[in-house]
Amino acid sequence: MTMNRLLTLFAVVSLLPAGLWAGVQPAEETEYYPITTLVTPADTLFEVGAVELLPERKIAVATRRGEIWIGQGAYEGNAPQWSLFARYLHEPLGLSWRDGWLYATQRPEVTRLKDEDGDGAADLFECVSDGWGIKGDYHEYAFGSRHDKEGNIWVPLCLTGSFTAEALYRGWILRITPDGKVLPTACGVRSPGGIGFGPKGEVFYTDNQGAWNGSSSLKHVKIGSFQGNPNGNIFFPFSGGAIGNPPPYPTLTETRIVTERERIPSFVPPAVVLPHGKLGHSPTGMALIENDKFGPFQGQLLVGEQTFSQVQRIFLEEVNGVWQGAAFSFLNGFQSGNIAVRLSDDGTLFTGGSDRGWGARGGKSESLERVRWTGKVPFEVLEMRAKPAGFQLRLTEPVDPSTAGDSSFKLNAYTYLYRGAYGSPEVDPVTPTVKVTKVSADGLTIDLAVEPLTKGHVHELSVSGLRNRAGKAILHPTGYYTLNEIPMGN
Repeated sequence: MTMNRLLTLFAVVSLLPAGLWAGVQPAEETEYYPITTLVTPADTLFEVGAVELLPERKIAVATRRGEIWIGQGAYEGNAPQWSLFARYLHEPLGLSWRDGWLYATQRPEVTRLKDEDGDGAADLFECVSDGWGIKGDYHEYAFGSRHDKEGNIWVPLCLTGSFTAEALYRGWILRITPDGKVLPTACGVRSPGGIGFGPKGEVFYTDNQGAWNGSSSLKHVKIGSFQGNPNGNIFFPFSGGAIGNPPPYPTLTETRIVTERERIPSFVPPAVVLPHGKLGHSPTGMALIENDKFGPFQGQLLVGEQTFSQVQRIFLEEVNGVWQGAAFSFLNGFQSGNIAVRLSDDGTLFTGGSDRGWGARGGKSESLERVRWTGKVPFEVLEMRAKPAGFQLRLTEPVDPSTAGDSSFKLNAYTYLYRGAYGSPEVDPVTPTVKVTKVSADGLTIDLAVEPLTKGHVHELSVSGLRNRAGKAILHPTGYYTLNEIPMGN
């Protein structure tokens, strides 16, 4: 870790509320989603990089040190039985189980592994694809998705260091087909932390603050898209025209994404900005909530946060053909820096990580933890939808109408510089007026008129004045909506 990064972490820590340091979950969250720390194998550095679900309620866990372990009993109790499945991989950061094979995305390749003799350890290792380059720089991570519906694995590749692309396809997202073919898919990546699937099967990845990224964010991967960082565009001559021509170079002066979108047709803006220092520093892996076994948030994403040792919740919607939505704090107090996030069909969330390289609020060097919903519904903003003249909030429980007045809402809006320098402060601040125009009869929906709505801005909404009919406040009262598009209509 550099001294500047270390000082930044210490500065953040000094501002944290009590109870959000050293892996302590706030008591008000444990009523709904308690965290259970799982015992991991002794005498090994169990820095979790990926988790996959296997048949017979087993799990596979890949570590940053290059091992893959199989756990039996991870769904029950806190002490799974572990067996070593493979070792000597190169920092695997993606696992996917398909047709009896365990696929691992490691720095130089996608590998598939199988235990043919039934002794519990892999004895067959096959390279599926190694169609990208590595120079050896610490920053050249390769993350891997699970298989999509066509059997492809999506691989976003970090740049070399923070600013350059010194090996083939660094700064790109590739699809690896079942027969190992490399399909260049999108360019403009800086430093991804994870990749996964959205509510309609779309692919999203997280990218970290840095050059051409004013703040960290969740980004939609559209085939042929430019994701914002031009440093990897030097590899277009190798792509065989797979995604067309290189996008125009961004304006060299400090500009805004909303402006550059007009110049660069392939530029897909961040779907949801995760404001730096407010919703963490380093977003990572993600899991889609596909059913009601994990509470009322079906169709939303859970996104890991490494530096702050958290899991955030993201509501997504498509407006004018562009993905956008709102991010909310969700779970705090994990033991280390979350990297892997995996949710089972029965509502069991597995997450784990490491603090190596950046440090993490949780304070531990490694972690593997489990979260289950207790069945109690927290009072939360379930959805925050953009409307032509404001926002519509849907709540998980009926609001006390006497608290749903204008004074219960506070809204600020801002954006970030789009530039080649590292990160950005919040700029172009706006303080809109907020008026409640309707509270539904069932108390679950509140319509807000906002003046002005600002395209391209993050709209940071606090609803701390709301109470449910039992007098309880919203558990996580601030939502951060990225308004890429304003809906059409009245």
